[in-house]
Amino acid sequence: MSRLSRAATLAALTAPLLGLAGLGLHVRRNMGASRAQLRRVTGRSPNAINGIFANTEPGLPRAKASFWMLLNMLRSRTTEGVPAGPVPLAPLERTPEPAALAVTWLGHACVLLEVDGSRVLVDPVWSEYATPVPRLGPRRLHPPVAPLSALGEIDLVLLTHDHYDHLDRPTVLRLARDTQAVFVGPLGVGAHLRAWGIPGHRVVERDWDDVVQVRGLTLTCLETRHFSGRGIRRNTTLWAAWKVAGARHSVYLGGDTGPSRVHARTGAEHGPFDLTVLPIGAYADLWPDVHTDPEQAVAAHRDLRGQVLLPIHWATFNLGFHPWDEPAARVRRAAAAQGVLLALPRPGRRIDLSEGPATYATALPTEPWWPTPR
Repeated sequence: MSRLSRAATLAALTAPLLGLAGLGLHVRRNMGASRAQLRRVTGRSPNAINGIFANTEPGLPRAKASFWMLLNMLRSRTTEGVPAGPVPLAPLERTPEPAALAVTWLGHACVLLEVDGSRVLVDPVWSEYATPVPRLGPRRLHPPVAPLSALGEIDLVLLTHDHYDHLDRPTVLRLARDTQAVFVGPLGVGAHLRAWGIPGHRVVERDWDDVVQVRGLTLTCLETRHFSGRGIRRNTTLWAAWKVAGARHSVYLGGDTGPSRVHARTGAEHGPFDLTVLPIGAYADLWPDVHTDPEQAVAAHRDLRGQVLLPIHWATFNLGFHPWDEPAARVRRAAAAQGVLLALPRPGRRIDLSEGPATYATALPTEPWWPTPR
């Protein structure tokens, strides 16, 4: 073999190996902090044993699933789990100053919250895929409502846990570059951010029941029922809900939660709340204590002593085995039956609650806007 042929053969063998190495490095970076980095932060928490967190309630009974049952569920996910047509989006409304109380649902678990003059962006995900691996895994069912730059200046980026559909590396890095926001999350999530190069003075992380003052708001890290993990090992970081309180208003941000008695305790100790933001999608009998279904979300809202309920965690990523619009239809029925004030906006619509209950009849969108599944 000539020297030229050997060089060509070596190049042909090397290129795919370099590509795999680059992909592996990309995936590893997306995963975040190493186990050792996490242990340095979480190892002293009273809620962790050897750096591993756990829910305080026992797991609920789970449905037994055969291979064929799982196969049929996966098949239905690709048909019933997607909308019949494009998801209608509302144009993003920009205001010169943040309101006393307003909220804009931006899709999935992301909301832009305005509380007593501060802007809080919760669980932002602008990537097309909720996964560390490019073009693999859950893909967005609709584009982002607007470019990140259209949001303007953000005071806080508030994170509830480290799952990929809530903590997105490209999105938080752009926010770190383009805004002066402080990043706040439960224990261990801050370690991911620092591993990605976000300066430590812009990162705040807290344990359950901790209270911190940031940018004029009082933030309380609250227990919720879920799990965490960005790699093979689970529960190496904490998951949490948050109370966001200003001088006059308070909001409960549930992140991801399953049904739990902790909601009643939180309502008694920290309520009432002007607004609760709770998940209603990606529920399944296979994981009954991971995500609340619509009826459980309404019950949690009542336990929390909330005034207005904004349902999230549906419509953007196909993560469950139910029809695409089922969460919205069920939560409308449950809220009506329980007399709960419900806001069901299309992604991008801003809801101003500053004037209080007297305006809710006109301020709260409740009518169906969503396309039915195929």
